[in-house]
Amino acid sequence: MDTLSYKTVSANKATVTKEWVVIDAENEVLGRLASKVAMLLRGKLKANYTPHVDCGDNVIIINAEKIRLTGKKMSDKQYVRYTGYPGGQRFANPEIVLAKHPERVIEMAVKGMLPKNRLGSQLYRNLNVYAGSEHKHEAQQPKKLDLNTIK
Repeated sequence: MDTLSYKTVSANKATVTKEWVVIDAENEVLGRLASKVAMLLRGKLKANYTPHVDCGDNVIIINAEKIRLTGKKMSDKQYVRYTGYPGGQRFANPEIVLAKHPERVIEMAVKGMLPKNRLGSQLYRNLNVYAGSEHKHEAQQPKKLDLNTIK
């Protein structure tokens, strides 16, 4: 008689299958986009997800300057940074950040949803955000992904 054996399959660097995906951020709400992108970067939608391994996809986000924020967040939300000098705390709202560096709004939102450790830093390197509709990763043959297909 054959006995059943259930083994937990744990992914590692060699067994992980990473893909390249393109997401169009035009008219997408910032937080909803960021949470789905964080899940893709983490690899949580894959069957062989392993918490301590980088098993997520490489994500390219285009049209970052056309992102939406709900309510009065465009003027009321504040990004805080510190220059390192006494009295060097600086504040900016999304309006200012979008005008200067449109990619940073999405980058900061996604980074805040990733783990705060070495794995999170590695996952963050798999994110590429571009303000316009052009990107430089055509050689990777990325697949276009609709956010509504992700649960």
